[in-house]
Amino acid sequence: MSLSNAAESDLLLLLFQNAAWANVGTSGGLQPSSSAGSLYVALHTASPGQAGNQSTNEAGYPGYSRQAVARSSAGWTKSGSNPTQVANAAAVTFGAAASGSETETYFSVGTSSTGAGEIIFYAPLAQALLVTAGIVPNYPISSLICKVQ
Repeated sequence: MSLSNAAESDLLLLLFQNAAWANVGTSGGLQPSSSAGSLYVALHTASPGQAGNQSTNEAGYPGYSRQAVARSSAGWTKSGSNPTQVANAAAVTFGAAASGSETETYFSVGTSSTGAGEIIFYAPLAQALLVTAGIVPNYPISSLICKVQ
């Protein structure tokens, strides 16, 4: 079973831009949060998997932390249908590696700034990134893509 293109769009707008989903439930639809807040982008050295959380295989280099992205059109851009997708609307830049060496292969978007937060979406990075001392992981506009199909 699949979502319709319209439902895919509405779901992504609710999750990533804090927009109401009209005509679901009551006449007011599914309402956005009273405060939009942020979602948190994490890097991973391997797939966190469907049963994982934000800390599963999470990057651990000295200097790393998850990056907050606003739940708004300034944070995320929705496009397309079949697949419908959202992508980062601004660059997402992580802290510089102070030392160590690891390869980032996945990213996730989740609910928590630290700890074992819930993953909403995860996907492989377009290109794996070897992070060593001095490297600053930076993902330009539209490079972190979450798809529903």
